[in-house]
Amino acid sequence: MSGNHPGAEARKELTIRGLILGVVITVVFTAANVFFGLKAGLTFATSIPAAVISMALLRGFKDSTIQENNVVQTIASAAGTLSSIIFVLPGMIMIGWWSDFPFWTSFAVCALGGVLGVMYSIPLRRALVTNSDLPYPEGLACAEVLKVGSGDEADAGSVEEGRSGLLAVLWGSIVSAVFAVVVATQVFASDVVQYFRVGNKGAVTGFDFNLSFALFAIGHLVGLSVGIAMLVGALIGWGWGVPHYSLLGDMGASVADLAQGTWSHKVRIIGAGAIGVSAIWTLAKLVKPVISGLAGAMAAARVRKAGKADSLPRTERDIPIGIVGLVTLACFIPIAWLLGYFGTSAGLGDHVAVLAIGGVAFVVLMGFFVSTVCGYMAGLIGSSNSPLSGVGILVVIAAALLLVAFVKPHVGPEEGKALVAFALFITSVVFTVAAIANNNLQDLKTGQLVDATPWRQQVALVIGVVAGAAVIPPVLDLLNKAYGFVGVAGAGAHALPAPQAGLISALAQGVITNNIDWSLIITGIWIGVAIIIVDEVLRRTTKHLSMPPLAVGLGIYLPTVSTLMVVVGSVVGWYFDRRADRSAKPESTKQLGVLLASGLIVGESVIGVVIAFIVGLSGKGAPLALVGDSFAGAAQWIGGIAFAAVVFVLYRWVARMANKLPNKA
Repeated sequence: MSGNHPGAEARKELTIRGLILGVVITVVFTAANVFFGLKAGLTFATSIPAAVISMALLRGFKDSTIQENNVVQTIASAAGTLSSIIFVLPGMIMIGWWSDFPFWTSFAVCALGGVLGVMYSIPLRRALVTNSDLPYPEGLACAEVLKVGSGDEADAGSVEEGRSGLLAVLWGSIVSAVFAVVVATQVFASDVVQYFRVGNKGAVTGFDFNLSFALFAIGHLVGLSVGIAMLVGALIGWGWGVPHYSLLGDMGASVADLAQGTWSHKVRIIGAGAIGVSAIWTLAKLVKPVISGLAGAMAAARVRKAGKADSLPRTERDIPIGIVGLVTLACFIPIAWLLGYFGTSAGLGDHVAVLAIGGVAFVVLMGFFVSTVCGYMAGLIGSSNSPLSGVGILVVIAAALLLVAFVKPHVGPEEGKALVAFALFITSVVFTVAAIANNNLQDLKTGQLVDATPWRQQVALVIGVVAGAAVIPPVLDLLNKAYGFVGVAGAGAHALPAPQAGLISALAQGVITNNIDWSLIITGIWIGVAIIIVDEVLRRTTKHLSMPPLAVGLGIYLPTVSTLMVVVGSVVGWYFDRRADRSAKPESTKQLGVLLASGLIVGESVIGVVIAFIVGLSGKGAPLALVGDSFAGAAQWIGGIAFAAVVFVLYRWVARMANKLPNKA
């Protein structure tokens, strides 16, 4: 692949030491993320923590480069993403189909789906990364961390600015890490939560502010439009949805249980409908750029064929489209075998041809659909905020409906459970495709900002996928044996909630046994249509205002513990940028704000890994707790005030540091 340009390939990028380091970080982060996700229902992005660890370890080598560090974080980022399979696969245990996680079957689902996700996102790179104005908040943050930490002063503007940037990342990391540790001791509450009755008929609602610097920082990075849209979604969900539907619930339950149950069983399905229609609208708008991206990939292939590969800049060289096509086809053969094998072992052997061939067609088409939508969502709001479980809901409903239409009429009622299991199984394959595409484009954006070579990053991603796929099944099996899952017979007192897997398996059962409440999904679709109209009107009549429909759907679908702090961060970030515009050095101030936010994500994510392992090893829910439950009320006040004070001090410090920077020549 090397060109004739002397500097084109001079910098180290895809190295053996980088690959080994990336794989080791992947193994550690995947294990932690699987546990974290099953417990909290959220996974954390591993790109930035991996970049920081990589820079710290590779700094001892004189010839290490920013591009080499980028490859390490690219491999490790597969950990944060591939572990999202926990949103589907535990459903196989929950419906009683599996009693454990068979290694080779689970590995094949993760590896084949993941490699397919990498292949699908290659032609999307030009459409969604190169020729797009999507913000890619985590991709941008990771690039900034790499530039500052790798000592690339040319990119940071000057030696002094580079040093200030490194300080912003470092102190942001330290502060958020220390805060996360204090939260783990329960001296500070992890969230400020309140549920209450509204009106005189007994309706309930509530809110849950998670005192998370990582969520706050993501808000700063995604910007005001997305933050306000998520707030609108949360207001629809908790201002109308929960009070309205709670009147139909169990009035004997506690206020908190009634509010949570209503949101989980009613409002969340409305959110899934809103996300679904927004996703289809997003895809419709992307048809043109996606086609032009594919055309660009074909043109690059023709240039390569004509022996002019060197005329393509190094930063525009993807894995050749011919190889992408061959690898994609090579994935379909084992997927077809896997689906056929699963169908036969499930007692559906008479329909194995329909299940295998139809299943592959479903993976091909649905995989590309969700790759495009997830790639766009990652660009809009970041990989870790992307509603992957919402995509899982759409996929499982589509798979179950197709099985009801084409297979159910030809089998007996005793095969119903086998059809549910098959729907979950094929959803897990499509889900891994979506998860990796959701992450891959974020990484390629980071690569674009640090002058990386796309094909090398794409190779690194495939390596990361295979490493993560090997770790997930044994970790899932270990956690299943140690804790079990909520709702499964024999699960212990510390059973893991795995909320998304529970919801997705319940939906599969609902569609196949025909007891799903379609009116909720239709309500969500109408809300989505209304928001799309509002967004289009705002975009055409105002310069800066918009209402991203997917972000509104997210606000309805995600719990307030995941959204409200993002809203706060987006407002504070907007205010900080407005103040920066009136300062002596507006651009430097804004950049330091971005780096501070990046540091806040780093610290909490790294400590999240450490605490997850301590919890796993100790077997206790809160092994670091210094106080009991009786302190919870005081902990909310102390934690909330401390959080606000720390935010104020950090932003003031960053603004002052920016004003002291020397003027650029």
